[in-house]
Amino acid sequence: MTVTVRSFAKINLGLRIGAARADGFHELLTVYQTIGLHDVIRLSVGRGTGIEIQCDDPRVPRDESNTCHRMVSRALEALDAKGRVLIEIKKRLPVQGGLGGASANAVACLLGLERVLKKSLPAAERLRIAAEVGSDLPLFLIGGTVLGVGRGEEVYPLVDLPSIPCVVVTPEVGVSTPKAFADWDRRAQDDAALKGRSSTVSGTELASHRGTDECVRPYASGEKLTVEDGSDRMDELGRGLSAWLSEAYSSAPHSFVAKRGHAGNHLLWLVRAGIENDFEQVVFPEYPELREGKRALERAGAKYASLSGSGSTLYGLFGSKTAAGRAVVSLRKQGWAARATSTLTRRAYWSRIFDC
Repeated sequence: MTVTVRSFAKINLGLRIGAARADGFHELLTVYQTIGLHDVIRLSVGRGTGIEIQCDDPRVPRDESNTCHRMVSRALEALDAKGRVLIEIKKRLPVQGGLGGASANAVACLLGLERVLKKSLPAAERLRIAAEVGSDLPLFLIGGTVLGVGRGEEVYPLVDLPSIPCVVVTPEVGVSTPKAFADWDRRAQDDAALKGRSSTVSGTELASHRGTDECVRPYASGEKLTVEDGSDRMDELGRGLSAWLSEAYSSAPHSFVAKRGHAGNHLLWLVRAGIENDFEQVVFPEYPELREGKRALERAGAKYASLSGSGSTLYGLFGSKTAAGRAVVSLRKQGWAARATSTLTRRAYWSRIFDC
């Protein structure tokens, strides 16, 4: 028996990087959002043993380093099952693109394996195995709008945002997530050194040292400035997300809640929340074309544009499908690889996974 599974991508609606942990990871705070772009996974189980991975993309590993291989290996053990597993991956998502393609592939393999074997793991066991394989795998066991904390593996379903038209731009560069974190840590060390001097440095002098794009926060007790640390930044995003979500779904007019929102409203709330992706601060200087890609999305009419994860994929959210379609035409004329899609609610995500 062969099962075909859609492997949907995700974007990050804001991402804050906190302090480095003892295990080498960083504390993160983000909102994951599944979108309609996807890879396709075909999985079958036959006689024998072993796991075989087939993929036309040479950048996709076919050995134990592949997240699909690790996921299936653990799942077979947890399901007390045997057999030779064949995994065929049809790549439509970029590799190292920040859309969670490899992680989504692995979760699709788990779901496909369960269907082929006619066995299912308890939800808690699924999440445990997914978190062991990779930080952003668990989100794909929830889908829709998902809060991610810890190193990103602690996931909590949020009230779903209505479907939002989205344009995804995939530049032809690959961003290494470990390197992006290393660059962030070096930046944090520089910030810490500067913070020690901040009590004797004026705001104008500090800006001249750090540049106009950096974040400083005045103390309420005086005019002295200090660089925000990881926990400050995460608290700031948490407050922004809480205000945005509570306003959109608790304090909004009854007509908005009843209709699940209009295309423009939740985009404006998102912009007002001021949520950002911290990775932009270290990735954009390294890859200026990505900064230009974000600007191109904004010039094309995006109400909100951002890097997804550590990149290199960029996305923009639009007020209507028509506006998104026009943006794709404009961006392609400028030489950008752009595709129109939309965000997926949790219900749409689960209804379409096996609908291939």
